Amino acid sequence: MSGDKEKNMAERTVEIASKHGLHARPATLFTQTVAKSGVPVQISKASGRTVNAASILGVISLGIEHGDTVTLVSEDPASDALLDELAALLASDLDAE
Repeated sequence: MSGDKEKNMAERTVEIASKHGLHARPATLFTQTVAKSGVPVQISKASGRTVNAASILGVISLGIEHGDTVTLVSEDPASDALLDELAALLASDLDAE
């Protein structure tokens, strides 16, 4: 039934808007949002590995820079709204505040 599992997977691809990428502050805001949701989400860079999006060390270890494209994935059936929120967060300049 792997086909059913793929059907339930939600995915978003987004370009990073923060001027300095996902360094400490933006990465913390992002990972805290994931952690508070309780929904398992994975993040990956186009040319890299996949890590737990709630892990600050994992996210920072990806070396995500301004303009990089990342993919967010969750197999949780209720993850669509969260992935939309996370994509909007990453598509905004979190360094501007």
